[in-house]
Amino acid sequence: MTENRLIYLPLGGAGEIGMNCYVYGYGKPGKERLIVVDLGVTFPDMDTTPGVDLIFPDVAWLEARKDRIDGIFITHAHEDHVGALGHLWSRVQAPVYARAFTAHHARRKMEEQGANPDKVQVVGPWPEMRQIGDFNIGFLPVSHSIPESSALVIETPDGRIIHTGDFKIDHQPGVGEAFDRELWAEAAKPGVKALVCDSTNVFSTHEGRSESSLAPEIQRLVAEQPGMVVATTFASNVARVKTLAEAGIAAGRSVCLLGRAMRRMIEASVETGVLSDFPAVISPEDAREVPRESLMLIVTGSQGERRAASAQLARGKYLGLKMADGDTFLFSSRTIPGNERGVISIMNQFSEQGVDVVEDTDGRYHVSGHANRPDILAMHELVSPQMVVPMHGEHRHLREHTKLAQSHGRMGVLAPNGTCVSLSGNKPEIVEYVETGRSYLDGAVQIGALDGIVRDRMRMALNGHVVVTLIMDEDDTPLGEPWVELMGLPAKGRSGSELTEVMEEDMAQFVNRADDKTLLDDGKLDEALRRVARQTAMDEIGRKPEVTVVISRLG
Repeated sequence: MTENRLIYLPLGGAGEIGMNCYVYGYGKPGKERLIVVDLGVTFPDMDTTPGVDLIFPDVAWLEARKDRIDGIFITHAHEDHVGALGHLWSRVQAPVYARAFTAHHARRKMEEQGANPDKVQVVGPWPEMRQIGDFNIGFLPVSHSIPESSALVIETPDGRIIHTGDFKIDHQPGVGEAFDRELWAEAAKPGVKALVCDSTNVFSTHEGRSESSLAPEIQRLVAEQPGMVVATTFASNVARVKTLAEAGIAAGRSVCLLGRAMRRMIEASVETGVLSDFPAVISPEDAREVPRESLMLIVTGSQGERRAASAQLARGKYLGLKMADGDTFLFSSRTIPGNERGVISIMNQFSEQGVDVVEDTDGRYHVSGHANRPDILAMHELVSPQMVVPMHGEHRHLREHTKLAQSHGRMGVLAPNGTCVSLSGNKPEIVEYVETGRSYLDGAVQIGALDGIVRDRMRMALNGHVVVTLIMDEDDTPLGEPWVELMGLPAKGRSGSELTEVMEEDMAQFVNRADDKTLLDDGKLDEALRRVARQTAMDEIGRKPEVTVVISRLG
């Protein structure tokens, strides 16, 4: 009889930063009972996913096995860990477990997508545990850049796993729980089979800094500025928002929060008890009446998001508030790779308004929420696992983390998305590969990354579009000549004539020469007209556009 096995399978977040989704299973091969850790999103860009709203992990593998899923565990409330929950829950339909602050956001995600928020259950911190099938699971508090982040202690018949989630070693995080070395040592004391560990900053060789170390520099900067001060950071970094607000108050400024996400995070923090002493803030309406030198705005949009408050201020005004010559804009954040273009655009727009832009080039106004290399090693030493499984990082991060573990005498396994690893034996073993991918939220519907919709959109954006219309009468004879509509193409070509006229003339000549076999076959006619349009465009403008042919037959 085949023995039970313990498996780990990343479906998102391993080989990329974002879109986290990890699966653990225990049971006979192919019949394991499963738990899911995190259901996150990543964000689109105009170069590769134009028009897409959000990107999710492809959960087709999970959906096909949803009768075997016993629970979904959310480690913290960042979008790349909880953002897909509401959108994907109907496809996996399992109870959701999270700590109070995270559960607050998870329930809202469920409600927004019409799912039942009561499916989200609140779990207290470790040593409280929940027995879910063959797994006994607890939320182990860890410091990160959002309140109530937790690792997972996963007790299994084949040994204990610690899944770190996103973490850093911060003994003074300001808001949220400090890293408790004794608590972690206690969790690791029975012995840890596998440490599934955050890899994000494995290339950063200096020790990580505490969130609390930023306050003096931020206070000094805010106090020294002559005009209005506006600062942006990640809305979820409640500790940073609080530090910024306290700096404004210390400088004698009134503080106003701008952006729905910013207000929502602070309200959730107060409501769930993780924040009790946030400075008093004023409304945008009241802020308009405050002298510039006595005002500080804390705004959303640290990554250049077009609809966020910072981008709207850069374009002119937001809720009646405007930047002016002599004001200061602070980026108390790092720019996530891929967002540089949007952030730089905002910086230049502010510069054109005479605003001084301060970015964090030397670590004075931002610290990472992820463990640097020395802290990753410290985690290895503290937990002392039998094996290390790197996660949450691009492929290069996972590979470097694997090498780091091995160089210190620990077994490591490189397991990017789709790699199913058995953790049952004395060393990790790759047992199979699962097809993984992405799905897109495109407007109100979910589409597959391979459906061709975004590819077609990109081709139209790159090449332009031509619509050719031809009407055939009851005798299958052309009723007039084909006509053309252009989109995204120059009006005139090399000949100096209107492109539509040249194209219509070439098509008319083709139709007049076409034999009955072609005129009677919509497929052949479509293909031929498409070929003529593309060739004419190539001759006239040096480009082959996308072509849609509409043939209407009367009678």
